[in-house]
Amino acid sequence: MEPRLRGEFPVLRVISTRWEDEDIYGHVNNVVYYSFFDTAVNGFLIEASRVDIRGLPAIGLVAESRCEFLAGLRFPGDVQAGVAVERLGTSSIIYRIGLFQGASDEPAAIGRLVHVYVDNVHDYGDNETRKVAPIPEIIVNAVRPLVF
Repeated sequence: MEPRLRGEFPVLRVISTRWEDEDIYGHVNNVVYYSFFDTAVNGFLIEASRVDIRGLPAIGLVAESRCEFLAGLRFPGDVQAGVAVERLGTSSIIYRIGLFQGASDEPAAIGRLVHVYVDNVHDYGDNETRKVAPIPEIIVNAVRPLVF
């Protein structure tokens, strides 16, 4: 069963809304939800792996993101981002993220973020190889407990 309620996500990360996040309609703008997804996933990876993920031999780039908007988020206030893993492959990870605010167990949004791992090789010119690569073991070990 896919996690949907706050208590069904194995990891919850707190993200504070900012003044600039709220739009003229009085709620956090839809584009900010995607930033919350990225912040939740990468913050988790850094904390769980205890390394600077930017320096690993392969890095996860966002290949797909999606959001189901269910309720508005507001400033000021903290958002709890629930993180789970829908699929752990050899070169990609599919994350499921729930955004919650206040006391409700119902999400304001459910997101999907797909990281595809590519080599982290630069020639410091205009070219980067960025070929699909295996997920580093330290990342696999960090996310494995989140698979549902």
